[in-house]
Amino acid sequence: MKKNLFSLPPEISDVFQAFHSPADVQAFLDATPYSPDERNRCPVNVVKDRLAHCLDGGLFGALGLRYLGYPPVIVDLQSEPGLDDDHVLAVYQQNGLWGAVAKSNFNGLRLREPVFRSLRELAMSYFEDYFNVDGVKSLRYYTIPLDLRRLDPINWMFTDSGADKIEQMLKYRRKTSLLPGQSIGLLNHMDQLSYQAGMLGVNHDGLYKPKI
Repeated sequence: MKKNLFSLPPEISDVFQAFHSPADVQAFLDATPYSPDERNRCPVNVVKDRLAHCLDGGLFGALGLRYLGYPPVIVDLQSEPGLDDDHVLAVYQQNGLWGAVAKSNFNGLRLREPVFRSLRELAMSYFEDYFNVDGVKSLRYYTIPLDLRRLDPINWMFTDSGADKIEQMLKYRRKTSLLPGQSIGLLNHMDQLSYQAGMLGVNHDGLYKPKI
């Protein structure tokens, strides 16, 4: 039995102590319904409510990875304002290679095996599956990693207000562009088969509505 490092209630810590690999963390997120509401949930409330959107899932994933001995680190994938929603990854390294776990309303934006040599490679692995409801491939940036250990004083593991503060931090965090500007106008829209596959099982109430 793993030690309860964070003084979580037994019914909460038991969930995390059952994880033996990042894939176990992802399996829990996959079994958790996607939340369409704007409320941010801390990891404790993700377990209590069995609901999560991508920020909630990223924080939960980071805590799950922390229980496994990895640093709790998140990266935010971003679009242009008004084009699409952002997407939070809980990232980790094995043998110097990057992987991720994540919660998404879209099938292709979840787990990545630790096979990527850089965060840029990892972020680009989400490119073809990162599209909005109009079929526009909308991934443009990724943020520098955020190690949540330094944010333990805001109680991000235990309180929704901590999750709210992290959301605001990610909006203004330094980011790296993934595409040269001249490439953006040449992008194809999603083909119909890929679009249908990516939308399989989505919660339509939780879909981002583009504003541009």
